[in-house]
Amino acid sequence: MAGHTGLAGSALVRALRESGFQNLILRSHGELELTNQEAVAQFFAQERPQYVFLAAAKVGGILANKTCPADFIEQNLAIQSNVILQAQRAGVKRLLFLGSSCIYPRVCPQPIREEYLLTGPLEPTNRPYAVAKIAGIEMCWAYNRQYGTRFLAVMPTNLYGKGDNYDLETSHVLPALIRKMAEAKQHNRETVTIWGTGEPRREFMLSDDMADACLFLMRLEDDQFDSLISYSNSSIKEGRAPIVNIGCGSDITIRELAETIAQIVGFSGKLIFDTTKPDGTPRKLLDVSRLKALGWERATPLRIGLEQACRDYQHDACEELAQVDSYERGLVRRT
Repeated sequence: MAGHTGLAGSALVRALRESGFQNLILRSHGELELTNQEAVAQFFAQERPQYVFLAAAKVGGILANKTCPADFIEQNLAIQSNVILQAQRAGVKRLLFLGSSCIYPRVCPQPIREEYLLTGPLEPTNRPYAVAKIAGIEMCWAYNRQYGTRFLAVMPTNLYGKGDNYDLETSHVLPALIRKMAEAKQHNRETVTIWGTGEPRREFMLSDDMADACLFLMRLEDDQFDSLISYSNSSIKEGRAPIVNIGCGSDITIRELAETIAQIVGFSGKLIFDTTKPDGTPRKLLDVSRLKALGWERATPLRIGLEQACRDYQHDACEELAQVDSYERGLVRRT
């Protein structure tokens, strides 16, 4: 498992353990620097993993992508290249590469089918990240064709859930809204400002549901799994890369999302939409018919998932405040 401490990776670990898998090979960023080619090569040579989940990535929202575009493309390209190369050399049986729905064109038919990849211009605000993820897909496809590997790429929709990033400088829209609404409620603020017009539509999925879908795919029978990574001449000509969309098949406007979160946390003030800030892609709704045809569908309705996410944030925020208070009163020694 690469990236087991992040939002997607930690959900995958939970899903694997709940399914009875105990022999997980996990390394933190401090233990294994995935951008270091030599370190990754040593890891694969020593551990010889049979199944790899590649969830490690540098991720962030519009502001983070705008501020550090070079970091997003450089680090993600390095991580993917090192892990995919060494997985092939180590004879890994199956690899699942987690991409992102931002790989698809900024404007394309909705819902977005897997074959729409590379059919139009990308969204400028996160193009470096998207290009890196597209390169990862192409690597999986190329290795399958040249070496007969069984590497599959999945494109999750926008994720949220336990272990999310609530830093307003680097987070995605949903956790940012949860934090803004909760803090506005706590401090009795009258307004909350939100980037953009509020009109773009987005699809959101609980990370635990995404993890369940990934595990479902990795446990498919050989004939079903191989049908997803077909590298016949016809699939190449038709642009059928080894991709499966993971989503829920429904979306919501950012305004509706903000109003729902405000209602859940109890913020009754005014929502102000800053139209001087970018909206990003107008709509990103994934076509999940391929995944449904295999027998999997999302389990958690958005409202229920949002209620859980708000509780998780408030619990974590309370724990953080308690920790700070303990430091100030000398009950916990700083290290």
